[in-house]
Amino acid sequence: MTTRQFALAAASLLAIAATSPALADHHEEAAEATASSPSAEIGSWGVDLDARDLSVSPGDDFNAYANGTWIANTEIPGDRPRYGSFDMLRDRAENQVHAILNDLAADPAAAGPMGQMVGDFYGAWMDVDAIEARGIAPLAPYLARIDAIEGRAGLLEVFGSVGYASPVGVGTLEDPADPTRYIAFASQDGLGMPNRDYYLEDSEEFAAFRTAYRDYIVQLHELAGIADGAARADRIIALETQLAESQWEPARQRDIQQIYNPMNREQLAELAPQFDWANWLEGAGLGSVDTVVAAETTAIAAAGALLDSVPLDTWKEYLTFHFISENASYLPAAFDEARFNFFSRTLNDVPEQRDRWKRGVALVNNNIGEAIGQVYVDRHYPDESQRQMTELIANLRAALRERIENSDWMDEATRTEAIAKLTAFEPRIGYPENWIDYSNLEVDRGDLLGNVMRARQFAFDLDLARLPHPVDRSLWAMNPQTVNAYYNPLLNQITFPAAILQPPFFDPNADPAVNYGAIGGVIGHEIGHGFDDQGRQFDGSGRIRDWWTEETAAEFEARTTRLGAQYDAFEPIPDLHVNGELTMGENIGDLGGLEMAYSAYRRYVAEHGEPPVIDGLTGDQRFFLSWAQVWRGLIRENALRERILTDPHSPQQYRANGPVRNIDAWYEAFNVGPDSAMYIPPEDRVRIW
Repeated sequence: MTTRQFALAAASLLAIAATSPALADHHEEAAEATASSPSAEIGSWGVDLDARDLSVSPGDDFNAYANGTWIANTEIPGDRPRYGSFDMLRDRAENQVHAILNDLAADPAAAGPMGQMVGDFYGAWMDVDAIEARGIAPLAPYLARIDAIEGRAGLLEVFGSVGYASPVGVGTLEDPADPTRYIAFASQDGLGMPNRDYYLEDSEEFAAFRTAYRDYIVQLHELAGIADGAARADRIIALETQLAESQWEPARQRDIQQIYNPMNREQLAELAPQFDWANWLEGAGLGSVDTVVAAETTAIAAAGALLDSVPLDTWKEYLTFHFISENASYLPAAFDEARFNFFSRTLNDVPEQRDRWKRGVALVNNNIGEAIGQVYVDRHYPDESQRQMTELIANLRAALRERIENSDWMDEATRTEAIAKLTAFEPRIGYPENWIDYSNLEVDRGDLLGNVMRARQFAFDLDLARLPHPVDRSLWAMNPQTVNAYYNPLLNQITFPAAILQPPFFDPNADPAVNYGAIGGVIGHEIGHGFDDQGRQFDGSGRIRDWWTEETAAEFEARTTRLGAQYDAFEPIPDLHVNGELTMGENIGDLGGLEMAYSAYRRYVAEHGEPPVIDGLTGDQRFFLSWAQVWRGLIRENALRERILTDPHSPQQYRANGPVRNIDAWYEAFNVGPDSAMYIPPEDRVRIW
C-alpha cells in the first residue's frame, strides 16, 4: 500500500480436520453450509480454494497453504517484474479504462471537450508512425534550452523548471506544523538509478548494474546524435556517484523528526549558499515563500557544494542525458527500447515490454486521470459497494476504539489523545467530491512529448495556485481507477479509490468474512498508519506533535523493536534480508490492520449471528485465508532486490505470514501449536493495536 511522504495438492480439508481438534470442534458447532452468496465472482463465496496447497500445514507456511498451488502453477507475465493479486486487479482496471479510451479515441468530439482531450492524448501515444516520422525533432527545443545555459543562474533556472533533472527537488505540501496551510519543501534528488546503493554497493551484482547504466547512457547519446557519449557517460556517473555518497538511506528518510527542518531564506543560504535560494525559488514559481522545509539537510548541503566543484559543462551533460532518458518513451522505438532494456530488463529481470495500449492507459491515467475517472465511476462503481463499505469502515473504527480503550500498555493521557485522533479520522471512499478541471490544458494529437511536458506543468501550476490558500481537504492524490490506497498523516485521511473495491479485495456478493479479511485488513492497514512509528507523531488535526507520555512511548518502541527483529530475520535472497527499520511502518500497518479487521469482523458476527461452516472452513478460517490471498504474488529476483533496498513494504509472502503469527485468533482457527514452523510463544507475540 501507499502513504504520502515529504515530499506489491488437491486434497480435502477433512485431512487437516482429522488431525486438528480445534477444527473438529468448529465442525461440531456449526453444520456444513453452502455458500451464502452464489454470485460472488471468485469461487462461490469469494476465495479461490484451488489456489491452496493442502499438503502444507497452515502453521508451517500460511502463505504456501493459502496460495501454494497458485504459486506453483503461475508464471510472471513477460512484461512484469512481479505478479499477484494487486496486479491481477490492476489488469482488470486497465481493461476497464482501455474500453473507455477506445470509445473516446474513436469519436473524441462526441464526448465533449474532456472526451476530445483524453482521446487526443491517448491517440498521440498510439500513433507510432507519426512518432517515428518526427524522430528526435521533439527534443530540440528542450535540449537547446540546456545548451544555452550560461553561468550558475542559468543552471539553477533549469533545475527549478518542471520536467528537468535537479540534484534537489522542490515542491509543495501541507505544513506538518500547521496542516491547514501549504508550505514549500526541498529534498534530495537527481540519481538515475533507484537509490544510493546502486552506486556504492561493492558486489558483482551492483557492479554489473553500473556497467549496464554506463552502456545505456552511451546508447542514448548515440541515438540522439550527440558525440563523445562514452566520456560524457563517465562524467555523468562520476557526478551521480558523488550525489549518492551524501544521500540519506531510505530508512532514515522515514524519520519525520529528521526530515522536518523548516528554514527561512537566511538559514537556507547558510545550509547551501550555492543554490541562490531567492532566485531559484522565484524561477520555480515559489518566490512568495518565506520558509522551506529542507528534508535531507546534509545531502542538500553536499549537492550545493558540487555546484562549486563540478564544471558547468558536466551539469549540462547531466541535464541533457536525464531529459532524454526521462522522456525516451515518448520518442522513436529505439529510445523506448533502450530505456526498457536498462530499467526493466536489467534492473528488474523483465523480459518483455508491455503492450503499447497498456502503457498508454498508464500514461493517460498519470497525466489527466480524473478526466477518465468520472466515466470510470459511472461505469464501474455500484451504490451497493458504497453502502457496504460505509458499514465496514464504521465497524473498523469502532473496533480500533475498543482496542485502544482496552489496551494494557497505554496510560490514560495517551489513550485520550489516541481516541481523539481516531474520532477526527476521515475516510474517503470511491471518488472525489470535486473533479479537476483540465480545460486550460493544451493537448495536441501531433505532439506527444509536448503533451506530457504541458501536463506536468499544469499539475505543478495547480499546486502553485493553491499555495496561498488554505489546504483543500477534498483533493485526491489518486484517481478513482487506481488500484491502491493511502493514508495522509497531515490530513488524517485514508483514501480508497473505486478500482480497489473489486474482487479479490471486495465483492458486495462475497461472504462477509472474506470482505473483512481482505478489504477490511487493507483498510485497517491504512487506518493503522495513523498510529504507526511515523503516523503516531501527528495528532488528530495532522500537526506534528508529541502527544505521547514518555512511558507509553517507550512501551510502543519496545514492541515495534520486537516486530522489526521478526522481519529482520526474513531472508528471501541468501545475501539479503528484509530491513525491519525501513519496512516498520508498513509492518505495523499490516499487523494493526489485521488485528483491527478481525475485531471488526467479530463485531459484525455479534450483530448478524455466527456464520456457518462453508466448504469445511469456519468464518475465522475464511477471514484469515482471504487476507493471505490478498498478498499472494511472485517477483523476479532483481526486482525483489530493488524492493528490499528501496521499498518500505515487505515482500508479499511476509505480508501474508508476518502478521498472523502474532495474532492469537489465527492460532486458534488453524490449531497452530509449538511444533509448527511459524509458531511464536504467546508471551513473545507482538501486540500493538
